[in-house]
Amino acid sequence: MKSITINGSQRESVGKKATKALRNAGQVPCVLYGGDKPVHFYAEELSFSNLVYTPNAHTVVIALNTGEKYSAILQDIQFHPVTDKILHVDFYQLFDDKEITMEIPISFIGNSRGVKNGGVLRKNRRSLRVKALPANLPDFIEADITPLKIGSKLYITALQNDAYRFMHPDNTVVCLVRRSRASVDAFDEEEEEAAAEAAAAEEAAAQE
Repeated sequence: MKSITINGSQRESVGKKATKALRNAGQVPCVLYGGDKPVHFYAEELSFSNLVYTPNAHTVVIALNTGEKYSAILQDIQFHPVTDKILHVDFYQLFDDKEITMEIPISFIGNSRGVKNGGVLRKNRRSLRVKALPANLPDFIEADITPLKIGSKLYITALQNDAYRFMHPDNTVVCLVRRSRASVDAFDEEEEEAAAEAAAAEEAAAQE
């Protein structure tokens, strides 16, 4: 999985006054959990843009001014309800030998047979929650929709991978192809025409 580096500075004070001063200076207060003790630091708000405002999943390298570096993932983020400015960010520390649970985006590939025949692809999920060692976390989960016909569903079991496991039931539907309104109307018209032809044939046979 791709990683983004966040350059931060260790916080000397974590009080409300100090926190407000940081935000006024365009800095974001952060906390790193998961280690022996929480690590409090701050970083420029602009440094989070490639991490927050993207559909892609990333791990993070937190590089502090003290020379320490931590591997982590984004755990929680708080935004201002009016301005949408980032108010606070929580990270969770990663360890090479410890599994982590993370939301991974789905990449849909292929051209569905059902869509080609007038069906509509419905994506029930845009991401899936997986559990794996940090080295095995994928950038995305590939879902091939090529075999799907109208009425077919793609279940999570079709996406199984030995490198990680899904934290969802086996009957989870990732996507499906349903009949469009236009194709339903066309199908009904064909049925009516076939029924009319069959009735005419029966009537002709009865008259003979």
